[in-house]
Amino acid sequence: MSDETPAYAVQFESVGLRYGRGPEILRDLDVALAPGSFQFVTGSSGAGKSSLLQLMYLARPPSRGRITLFGRDIGRMRRQDLAHFRRRIGVVFQDFRLLDHLTAFENVALPLRVAGVRDAELRGHVRELLDWVGLGDAIEATPPTLSGGQKQRIAIARAVINRPDLLLADEPTGNVDDRIAERLLYLFEELHRMGTTLVIATHNRALIEHLKHPVLHLADGTLTGRPPPA
Repeated sequence: MSDETPAYAVQFESVGLRYGRGPEILRDLDVALAPGSFQFVTGSSGAGKSSLLQLMYLARPPSRGRITLFGRDIGRMRRQDLAHFRRRIGVVFQDFRLLDHLTAFENVALPLRVAGVRDAELRGHVRELLDWVGLGDAIEATPPTLSGGQKQRIAIARAVINRPDLLLADEPTGNVDDRIAERLLYLFEELHRMGTTLVIATHNRALIEHLKHPVLHLADGTLTGRPPPA
């Protein structure tokens, strides 16, 4: 984790997003999330939750407006600096984005290896985390041999292994049973207690009610601070 303590971990100012020449799918977004905060994002399918997360993990620039992460204006950063900056962000994608030719161990270890951690140092951490998410017996398995729920747990382990400053998760409990979901919730809460800023996009009302963190609701391309009606 960085020693810097910016006023906001994530700040959007009048941000809009459109694909090509189409209409804006996100518009006039003003968001300010404190470091170490925990925020849910809800909204119907197609509301733009995944696009919102893409803006936060620098997968695409906004069509307009200003995005600041950890006190840095993303629009003013050099392209070569963005890759290094992304190492502070852990992401759990809905489609997992695992590398099929790598084992579960190697997929989870990848962020640590990119950061220059030696194999002798990372081995215990990776094994412990895979045990925690219930995949200690699948450590040498490759993604094509695993179920959707198992791949999702690998993706979560990979996203949190290096204790990112910001964790973004898109429906992180969508493919797992209640027992594993409870473990994952505990993992997210532990990261929150250690200072990670979390933004979780989910349809899971039980998850939201259990953790009782603030909710942003996305509808018609804009964000409100109230959850949708039950």
